[in-house]
Amino acid sequence: MFTLSQLTGFIAVAEELHFGRAAARLRMTQPPLSRQIQLLETELGVLLFNRTNRSVELTRAGRAFLVEARRLIRQAEHAALAARQVSAGEAGSITVGFTAASAYTALGVLLQAAQEALPRVEVVLREMVTMDQLEAISEGTLDLGMVRPPVTRPDLDSRLVIRESLVAALPAGHPLAEREQPPRVADFDGQRFIMYSPIEARYFHELLISVFREAGVAPVFAQYLSQVHSILGLVGGGWGVALVPAAARRLRPDAVVFRPVELSDPAPVELSLAWRKNNDNPALRPLLARLWRDDPPTPRDAD
Repeated sequence: MFTLSQLTGFIAVAEELHFGRAAARLRMTQPPLSRQIQLLETELGVLLFNRTNRSVELTRAGRAFLVEARRLIRQAEHAALAARQVSAGEAGSITVGFTAASAYTALGVLLQAAQEALPRVEVVLREMVTMDQLEAISEGTLDLGMVRPPVTRPDLDSRLVIRESLVAALPAGHPLAEREQPPRVADFDGQRFIMYSPIEARYFHELLISVFREAGVAPVFAQYLSQVHSILGLVGGGWGVALVPAAARRLRPDAVVFRPVELSDPAPVELSLAWRKNNDNPALRPLLARLWRDDPPTPRDAD
């Protein structure tokens, strides 16, 4: 098979139509260049140049091959450039996981940061619950995750990015939705409540259990679901009430009324970014640096 060096030599001779000038252009002597062309013609099984003592001309096969040779050289240059850009974190892709609720809060900020720091890097989004995100980050199929704490895996790093409040999601016409004063946690005692799953949505499940335990109330858990939009769908259908992160108000579901709730912690809902310590994706480092300009976290080798 012919080499890129042979293609470069052929293009130079084809453009100069003179072996001496082509050799000087390539900063080499004429005999090795002539040998390259001979080897190329032998490999192809065609004559590329008509040579005389006075002139060098491309044959019909040579003219056709010149078009393809230039294309191959351009592709090789593009391939080399792409490899350098990916290595420098200037190209390639980065895969980001997010929970349903985070799409209405931190995801937009992250995407804006990626556009500014990595304009030629493709951001691939994956909507996943926290448990699945953490597993995917450890496995290396996810570069960065927007997850609910705690992040306890020893191979992962994380940083808190958002704190927000809980709000009551109530069916339109429900007494708590019609009341002038905002509901209290105590008002949920005995209410049919759409609860988060203890497995897929463990963070929110445990958070609400602690809220209810602190207030000494016991709602009646009618269903256990993992996604905010599914919970709001049941609330809108009159199947019960719920407590959801404040960002869920942006979903604007039909027949659902959102009301603030008094809590001992006004912003108990936390969202973190998590990544694998030894992630070798070059795009991850500049994205983290852009998100935290003053004190950027960086990937490091796992302990």
